[in-house]
Amino acid sequence: MAKKIKTTLKLQLEAGKANPAPPVGTALGPHGINIAEFCKQFNEKTREMTGDVVPAEITIFEDRSFSFILKTPPASALLKKAAKVEKGAADPLKAKVGKVTKADVRAIAERKMPDLNAQDMDAAEKIIRGTARSMGIEVTE
Repeated sequence: MAKKIKTTLKLQLEAGKANPAPPVGTALGPHGINIAEFCKQFNEKTREMTGDVVPAEITIFEDRSFSFILKTPPASALLKKAAKVEKGAADPLKAKVGKVTKADVRAIAERKMPDLNAQDMDAAEKIIRGTARSMGIEVTE
């Protein structure tokens, strides 16, 4: 028989660096699951993605057990990494903080494709371009 689901949580953590301190402890503690065990499993699964922010969708069951699914890093984090900038522009219409190439946009779209609401690669690239535009990052040839 399937376990009864108590709740689902979403956390964005740096790959391989989850620890029981906040935000992990404060998010998982009230649900009574083993925080150290979650941190250990998360760090093992994300060891090869070091440096990226990895969203995790955590399902907590009534018996205090849990399972989690790792998602692809946020498009904004991938764009910042590709453009080599710390953060997006405060006013993206007036200020441009960095540049990415069409090849960078395509690579990010390919990596994000499983989590994007897009039918084909062109639609996925449009989504990534829109994110770049809203962050003040220019897309060049």
